[in-house]
Amino acid sequence: MPDEIRRIDYYYATIPDKPGEAARIFSALQQAGINLLGVSAFPHGLRRSQLDLVPEDSASFTTAAKSVGLKLSKKKSGFLIQGDDRQGAIAEITDKLAKANINITSVQAFCAGSGRYGGMLWVKPPDMRKAAKALGVGAATPGSVSSELATHL
Repeated sequence: MPDEIRRIDYYYATIPDKPGEAARIFSALQQAGINLLGVSAFPHGLRRSQLDLVPEDSASFTTAAKSVGLKLSKKKSGFLIQGDDRQGAIAEITDKLAKANINITSVQAFCAGSGRYGGMLWVKPPDMRKAAKALGVGAATPGSVSSELATHL
């Protein structure tokens, strides 16, 4: 099966870098019924961390995040990538962007087990439409899947 690539929305928040803070936030979001497609966190200054959150439903997420006390960034966009794990899977995707002369801002990808992998990829906002086209994402809106995959649904 071909890779599934879809546009995603994401937000970030700067949070205290202390034990239990992530657990507090994730538990509150879970209790609010929020499904996260991805999370990334890393140190961001003295005793602070940046928490990147990729929600399945942006509207519900932003409401829940406010109730948790998260001060969110403006909505940003990227791509969620999922597929059958194979040697060179990320090379294939990044090559498509290189050939379209699009610089990648950030990428994370991991083996998911059971022969699958997943990842997230970001490009600069002015490059989103061009990147979506290069990656075969049908429409440049969150939730759309690659045209290759759409033919298999």
